[in-house]
Amino acid sequence: MPDVLIPYPPESLTLPDRLDVHVWEGRPDRSSQNLLSNIGAADLPRPEVLDRIEFYVIPYGFADDASSLITRMPRLKAVQTLTAGYEHVLPYLRDDLTLCNARGVHDASAAELAVTLTLASLRGVPAFVRAQEHGDWRQGWYDSLADKTVLLVGYGAIGQAIEARLRPFECDVLRVARSARDGIAGFASLPELLGRADVVILTCPLTEETRGMVDASFLAAMRDGALLVNVARGPVVDTEALTAEVVSGRLRAALDVTDPEPLPPGHRLWAQPGVLISPHVGGLSTAFEPRARRLVQSQLRRLDTGEPLANIVVGPQVSH
Repeated sequence: MPDVLIPYPPESLTLPDRLDVHVWEGRPDRSSQNLLSNIGAADLPRPEVLDRIEFYVIPYGFADDASSLITRMPRLKAVQTLTAGYEHVLPYLRDDLTLCNARGVHDASAAELAVTLTLASLRGVPAFVRAQEHGDWRQGWYDSLADKTVLLVGYGAIGQAIEARLRPFECDVLRVARSARDGIAGFASLPELLGRADVVILTCPLTEETRGMVDASFLAAMRDGALLVNVARGPVVDTEALTAEVVSGRLRAALDVTDPEPLPPGHRLWAQPGVLISPHVGGLSTAFEPRARRLVQSQLRRLDTGEPLANIVVGPQVSH
């Protein structure tokens, strides 16, 4: 049976007995900006272990550094991310590798944040927080989500989870995905749909097609006073074009991701009253761990029984 490398102690999961399980959590310094260059060789799995690994679950939160470990595993057949996005892994893949993403793991957490950012922005919560620091009773009229039209750009698992949470708020929902299907428009329909939306929520993956998609023309097609919410990836949005729109006051924005990221101190977006910024915490909630562990357990069970892996996004299927 294959050797597998996972970030969780085996005793914390229900795992098949026949797998040879090795653990690498990505420590010792989970806060390191350059993980592999800041840990010693003794902190990595031993070379003789890496030589045997066939299935690798990348520890959450390390992006390029933990992904680069792929190049040290000659027998590797499948890689599992704990992120929904996987663009950071692609540079390290060989042609014979299967890549699986964490579809379903972040749906609840990311959807909660998308709705939170939307409601907070519309109802003026950032202004209330700033006013509270000065004891200022800032009463006034603010937008409600009720009776608004929300456009979801990207309608995968996270987009569907957002819509499920929007339903009780008495708003209309429009859906756009790369490919049109029943009830969901294609990207070609964006220019017309943007003009109908009060709130535009981005959940699309970062691809060559979506990189810079939210450019000056995209933003110009949005209604005056509309709110752009980005819980996708920072480079989906042209930062300079968005900055120009929010500085003018024509649009508002709520951003969990930015380009560059983190947003540097002194950037004009920080100081705009119509902008709410959270520090890429869409997946960082208590909802993550139980869902991530269930995914790892399920994938290892499939590996053990020879069933097809779930969530394959790149490459051939692995079988034993």
